[in-house]
Amino acid sequence: MMWIPYKQIREHEPDFRARYKFFSQEEGGRKNLPRQGYRSDFFYDGDNLKDGIYMIHPEFEDASGNIMLDDKIPVSSEGTARMWIIIPEMRKMVHINKISIGVRGYFMEGSRKVAVAEVIEILGLHSNAEILI
Repeated sequence: MMWIPYKQIREHEPDFRARYKFFSQEEGGRKNLPRQGYRSDFFYDGDNLKDGIYMIHPEFEDASGNIMLDDKIPVSSEGTARMWIIIPEMRKMVHINKISIGVRGYFMEGSRKVAVAEVIEILGLHSNAEILI
C-alpha cells in the first residue's frame, strides 16, 4: 500500500515543517526507525510534561523535500517532516502562540522523547487557524 498524503485526505495545508533527528536506542530512542504514517505526539522544549503533550503528527519528506510515498520502508534517522496539528481548536488556543521558526520540540511516545525537532518553516498554521474549527 502506498501512502496517501495528508493534504489529499485533510484538504488543507500542513501547519509547519520541522527538521528532526531520531535518538539512537542508546540515547533512549526507538529500537527501529518508524515508517510513513507514524503518529508520535509533540512536546515543546522547555515545557513541563504535566502541562501537555500535543497531537501533532509528522509526515516525512525525502531528501528532495517530497512526501515519502512508500510506507513500507523506514524513514531516515534525520531529515524533514511536514507537521500536522490534529485537534483544530488547539491551533488558536495553543500552537499559534508557540510555533515560530527556531522553536524546538520532541517527537514523543508516551512520556519518552524519541526525536528532537526544530521548526524550520511556517506553512498553513495561521490560515488553518482561521478556517478550520
